[in-house]
Amino acid sequence: MSSIGKRGLSRPEQQELWRRWKLGETTVSIAKVLECSKDSLRRVVHRYGGVAPADRTRAASALSVGDREQVSRGLVAGHSFRRIAKDLERAPSTVSREVNRNGGRSAYRAVDADERAWKKACRPKPCRLSLNRKLRYTVAAKLAKRWSPQQIDGWLKQTYPENEDMRMSHETTYKTLFIQARGALNKELTALLRSRRPTRRAKTATRSGFGRGQIVDAVSISERPAEVADRAVPGHWEGDLLSGSGNSHIATLVERHSRFVMLVKVPGKSTNDVVPALTKRIRSLPVELRKSVTWDRGTEMAKHKDFTIATDVQVYFCDPQSPWQRGSNENTNGLLRQYFPKGTDLSQFTQAQLNKVAKELNDRPRQTLGFICPAQKLGQTVALTG
Repeated sequence: MSSIGKRGLSRPEQQELWRRWKLGETTVSIAKVLECSKDSLRRVVHRYGGVAPADRTRAASALSVGDREQVSRGLVAGHSFRRIAKDLERAPSTVSREVNRNGGRSAYRAVDADERAWKKACRPKPCRLSLNRKLRYTVAAKLAKRWSPQQIDGWLKQTYPENEDMRMSHETTYKTLFIQARGALNKELTALLRSRRPTRRAKTATRSGFGRGQIVDAVSISERPAEVADRAVPGHWEGDLLSGSGNSHIATLVERHSRFVMLVKVPGKSTNDVVPALTKRIRSLPVELRKSVTWDRGTEMAKHKDFTIATDVQVYFCDPQSPWQRGSNENTNGLLRQYFPKGTDLSQFTQAQLNKVAKELNDRPRQTLGFICPAQKLGQTVALTG
C-alpha cells in the first residue's frame, strides 16, 4: 500500500477523500478505496481539522499555463517582451516580471513557472480572530465556560448589535478550533465542546434501541394534552437517567417550555431509589411548575403511580425506542456529557455539585430560545403566571 507522503494525492483523489469523509466513512475505509496508507490519510484529515479545504481557483487576471507556454515559445523565437505581451494582450511589464522571476530568458520553463506561481499563491487568509484581540479573548472565555459556538454567535449579536467587529459566526469558530494552522484559539478548547472531537465529523452516529421492561398501567404519550406538545405552558417536564460507571446514575429533568434543567442525585437505578428522589425534588417546585413528566420506558419509573399521588404530577411514557419524543431531554443529556463523560463514576458527585452544573447550563443562552438563558426564560414565565 503506497503512502500519501511519497506519492501525494491527485486532485480527484482529494475530492473523493473529502466526499467520503463528509458521508461519515472512516479513514480506514477511505484508505482502502484510495489504496493508500491509513495513517498518512489520517494525518491529512487532522491537518485540516476534518474540514474539507475550499477548492482553489485561478484568478481571471493571472497567467494560465497556456499563457506561459506562449511566453516560452516567444522567448525561443527571440521575440521581445513587448511583442510577446502584445500577442497575449497583456502589459509588457507583466511578461518581463514573469520571465525575470523564473530564471530569465535562457532558463524560463512554462510548466515550472506555473507550478511555482500556484504554490506561491497558496497563502492562508488571515483569520478574523487573529486580527481582533478583544473578539478572540471573548470567544475563548465563553468556550472555557463550555458555551457552544452557536451560543457565542447569538450572544455576540445581542450584546454588540451595532458593532460588526464583534461578530463571529459559529462556523468560523469551529473552523478556527479544528484548523490549528490559523493559530487563533488554543487546541485544548476543543475538549470543552459538546462532542470533544479534535476534528469535524459527519452527523452519522446511530442509536440502537433495546427492551426496557414493562410498566404497569403506563399512560402513553399519545394521551398527553396538546398544551404539552406545543410547549406554550410551563410546568411540563421530560426526564431520564444519565448513566455512569459502576452502575451509577443521575436523574435529569428538563422543563419543556424554558429548557430549564434540574439534576437529581439518586442512590441507584431501581424504582425504589429513583421515585423518592424525584418526588422530593418535584415537590420543592412552585405549584405552577408541577404539571406533567414525560419519561422513557425505563423500569426506574415503575412506581409512577406513587409518584403521581405524592406530587399530583401525571407521568406519560414514550413509545418504545423513540428517544425523539423526549428531544429536549436527549439534547440536554448530550450537553451533560461535557461535564460527565462516559465512564465517569457519577456516585462521587454531591447534590451541591450537580446543582452547580445545572446552574451553568441554565445560565447558557440557547439558540432555540432566541439566545435567552433557560433561567431567564423560566423566570419570565413564572412571573407572568404567578
